[in-house]
Amino acid sequence: MSMSRRRLLTGVAGLSVAAHVFNSAAPVAAQGEYLVGRGISDVTGPGAENGMMGYSLTQQKTTGIHIRCRARAYVVVDSSGRRVVFVTADLAAIFQSVHQGVLARLAKMYGGLYTDQNVLLNATHTHSASGGESHYALYNLAILGFQQQTFSSVVTGIVEAISKAHNDLEPGSMMIGRTELTDASVNRSRVAFERNPAEDRTQFPLAIDPAVTVLRFRQGGHDVGSINWFATHGTSMTGANRLISGDNKGYAAYAWEHDYAGVRYLDGVPGFVASFPQTNSGDMSPNLNLRPGSGPTENEFENTRIIGDRQFRAALRAFGSATEQVTGGVDSRLCYVDMSAVAVAGQYTPDGRLHSTCTAAIGVSMLAGSTEDGPGIPVPEGAKNPLVEALGGLDAPIPQALADAQAPKLVALPTGAMRPYPWTPDVLPLQILRIGQLHLVAGPAEYTIVAGLRIRRTVAAELGVPLEHVLLQGYANAYSQYVTTPEEYDSQQYEGGSTLFGRYTLPAYQQEFAKLAASLRTGTFPDQGPVPRDLSGSQLNFQTGVVFDDPTPFRNFGDVLTPPKSSYRRGERVSVGFVTGHPKNNLHRGGTFLEVQRLTGGQWIRHADDGDWATKYRWTRTLGATSTATITWDIPADTPVGTYRILHHGDWKNGLTGHITSLSGTSHAFTIS
Repeated sequence: MSMSRRRLLTGVAGLSVAAHVFNSAAPVAAQGEYLVGRGISDVTGPGAENGMMGYSLTQQKTTGIHIRCRARAYVVVDSSGRRVVFVTADLAAIFQSVHQGVLARLAKMYGGLYTDQNVLLNATHTHSASGGESHYALYNLAILGFQQQTFSSVVTGIVEAISKAHNDLEPGSMMIGRTELTDASVNRSRVAFERNPAEDRTQFPLAIDPAVTVLRFRQGGHDVGSINWFATHGTSMTGANRLISGDNKGYAAYAWEHDYAGVRYLDGVPGFVASFPQTNSGDMSPNLNLRPGSGPTENEFENTRIIGDRQFRAALRAFGSATEQVTGGVDSRLCYVDMSAVAVAGQYTPDGRLHSTCTAAIGVSMLAGSTEDGPGIPVPEGAKNPLVEALGGLDAPIPQALADAQAPKLVALPTGAMRPYPWTPDVLPLQILRIGQLHLVAGPAEYTIVAGLRIRRTVAAELGVPLEHVLLQGYANAYSQYVTTPEEYDSQQYEGGSTLFGRYTLPAYQQEFAKLAASLRTGTFPDQGPVPRDLSGSQLNFQTGVVFDDPTPFRNFGDVLTPPKSSYRRGERVSVGFVTGHPKNNLHRGGTFLEVQRLTGGQWIRHADDGDWATKYRWTRTLGATSTATITWDIPADTPVGTYRILHHGDWKNGLTGHITSLSGTSHAFTIS
């Protein structure tokens, strides 16, 4: 197959930049070895009055931060100079807008060194991150439009993490470890799962995917990072939560990096970087009692910690027993496919006949939601949403041909046929990324465990490799709802109602990933496919911004409203209130809204901040333009005895000039015994 002009130019640009980057002072991988680098950065969006992405609830707006959201990046370069990038971010999804934004920034910084071909971006699927960064309307409806602050935070943070990993490249090695985890997920769509043939179901005796796969990174003789794949939803925190959180996978990463490896996030040193990406988690719930916020306990914060801790400890076991050395080069292939118009050959369809995908639509069962993880999109009669009204309303006609093509789905909204542009993407990126013998099949959706299994089988057969060397990497490079098997689709549970392109969506993915795998195996390059639309100039926003801030009457910004007690014991909660301004004035990305400081050697040293599990930063609008910051610290059992204090960092906006001024406040000291 001939190489396209676009690919040829990209390759030439990459060689030019590579020659510049790998000068005589830069590290070089020896034959059969690798350069590995890792980086971490902050992708936390607005901490107040910004809709959250995941549950599609208009009332779920941020009111503070529990733990900050991070992007974790890894760069691997083989001895030939070929390289790949892997990034996991604590987000609900990697929207196509973010994929485009990150690649544009990388092109400005590195020319053709990092492109859509060798960069894989994916999300942990937390439902407690700020939203509004998508260019497609369906994912901004509950957030009342596109939020530039969220978008900028996410894109900047991801690029920053990649840049840190790039600058961190050193000779190193990788090993693969595996184990199983059976008490951190449950099948939330068992009725649909049982419709699959026995040969599929026997692969999952518990109706879950228990596989934990770990990639262990070393630089020289030192462990520096790990990627830890496991399938479970980021829904331990419920739709009632208003604090930004990385959910269970965010906690798992925090537990490894902070509690186990002792990393400080804000000191500029990468430290140990542990990411916890998803695989095929479309029907995997962390709510073990099959109710939101229920299982293992009835407390959503405790559930988040426990499910996260179980993932961390399983990953640590696999990490410690990793003996399979990664060997061979790195490589990648990516193409764009219009998933609404794929003719699917009979070898991939259940009846052996030619079928096709169709224009995207969501079903009534999708609107109803998942009773195990949370409600669907509420569209009450007479409700007004300014974004919906500006886009022409929800009552788009449903052509009979589309209704027939989507059957047995009862179409609720033809998202792919909406005007002035589709409300969900149709031209989507499909990618396979190889790191030695490990192959990551990166898809822009949420795949059920059997859907993931079938794609893995297809790719493994095409590549001629063992099934265990192929992983389905979901939530990658774009987002387009769910992918179920045709059998699961027929039952029209939540996941089937959310499978956009009809009954043959999965067979279409199998076919197109098989083509990519064939090009990877033969060393050829597929046609790039259609160019995804750029909707950056078509965005609307009806979410109000900050007009101005006023201090509490007879107080100044930063004043302590609620002081701490003079002494505490471990296990107690410290709570301090401050006069503050709106968090949107300054997101403190890469910084913090709070510090817990300890008096050590006559100096106050930071002990914890708003990226720590034990702290919570809550913002409350008290009256008009006045607001309060409440900082709590649940004193951990292993906290050193001593003297401490609480600091708050914030910013306020002048209503006359629009000028934003930083503020700070400090509590009196207290002791812990």
